[in-house]
Amino acid sequence: MSGAQSIVVGEDALAPTLQNILDQKTLKWIFCGGKGGVGKTTTSCSLAVQLAKVRESVLLISTDPAHNLSDAFGQKFGKEATKVKGFENLSAMEIDPASSIQEMIEQSDSQGGAMGSMMQDLAFAIPGVDEAMGFAEIMKHVKGMEYSVIVFDTAPTGHTLRFLSFPTVLEKALAKFSTLGRSLGPMFNQMTSMMGGGGADQQDMFAKLESMRAVINEVNTQFKDPEKTTFVCVCIAEFLSLYETERLVQELTQYEIDTHTIVCNQLLFPKKDSNCDHCRVRKAMQEKYIAEMMDLYAEDFHIVRCPLLTEEVRGVDKIKSFSKFLVEPYQPPQE
Repeated sequence: MSGAQSIVVGEDALAPTLQNILDQKTLKWIFCGGKGGVGKTTTSCSLAVQLAKVRESVLLISTDPAHNLSDAFGQKFGKEATKVKGFENLSAMEIDPASSIQEMIEQSDSQGGAMGSMMQDLAFAIPGVDEAMGFAEIMKHVKGMEYSVIVFDTAPTGHTLRFLSFPTVLEKALAKFSTLGRSLGPMFNQMTSMMGGGGADQQDMFAKLESMRAVINEVNTQFKDPEKTTFVCVCIAEFLSLYETERLVQELTQYEIDTHTIVCNQLLFPKKDSNCDHCRVRKAMQEKYIAEMMDLYAEDFHIVRCPLLTEEVRGVDKIKSFSKFLVEPYQPPQE
C-alpha cells in the first residue's frame, strides 16, 4: 500500500489507535518496548492509564534498570506494588535487579554451607541476570494473578528480547540439568556431603527445580498466546528507530509473541505559516519514514502517531492528557 502521510489512511490499513488493546479483555500481559529514548515509559504509563478505565485492576512494572516510572508520575515506586496517586485500580512497581540479587545471596549465605558461595558465584556469572530477576518477579504474579492486566515498561530492545526469550532458554536448561542431575545423583551426593551438604539437599533442590519448571512452562505458554499477551512497539520517525522496530517485529515473530501495534512518538506538526527551517526539514524527514512505516506495516499493524509536545509529559494530569492520543488520533490545531 502507498505511504499515506495524513491521519486518514487507506481502507486496508488498521485503525490508528490502541483501542483494540483496550477492547481485548482476555489480555493479561502487555509489553511496551523499543529503542532507548523513543518514549517507552510515556507510552506504557499512558496505556496503563487508559486500561485503568476499562479493567478492574492494572499493574505497571518497570523492568528497565534506568527506572522512569517514579519520574513520570512524580511518585516514588519500589519493588512492592504501590497504588498510583489519583487511581484506585492502577498500581506500579520498579524491579531493581541489583537489590534482588543481593537479597538472593544473603538468603543463601544465611543457609550456610557451600551453597551460599555457589549462589553468589552463579548470580554474577549468569549473562542477562537483570532479565532473570525481572522474570522471577513475573513468576510470582503468575502463581497468584491479583491483577486483571499487567503492563511492562521494558528495557531497550536487546534487553527486552533476552527477557522474552528467557522462559524458553530457562525451561530447556532446567530440563537438561534435571536429567543430568538424576543420572549423576550418586556422584552429586558424594560431592555435597564432602562440601558439607546432605542427600536431602539434593532432593529438595530437584523438587524446587521441577516446581520452577512448571511455572516457567506456564509463563511460556501464556506469552505465546495472542489472547493473553501482546507487544506494543514504540519508535520515532528516524532511520535507526525504524530499523530497530523491524528487528523487534522479526524477533517477536520468531519467539511467537503477538505484536500488531506500533506507537510512533515525537512527531512534528508545525503551523502552516511557520518560518522555522529546522521544523520544516525535520517534518519532511519524519514524513519520509512515516511513509516507509505505512508501506511496511499498515495492513497488519495499528500505527498510532503521537505529537512532540512543547513540555515534558510528567505527572498524572499530563499523562492522562497524553494518553488520549493512544485512542483518539491526534489532530493538529486548526489555523
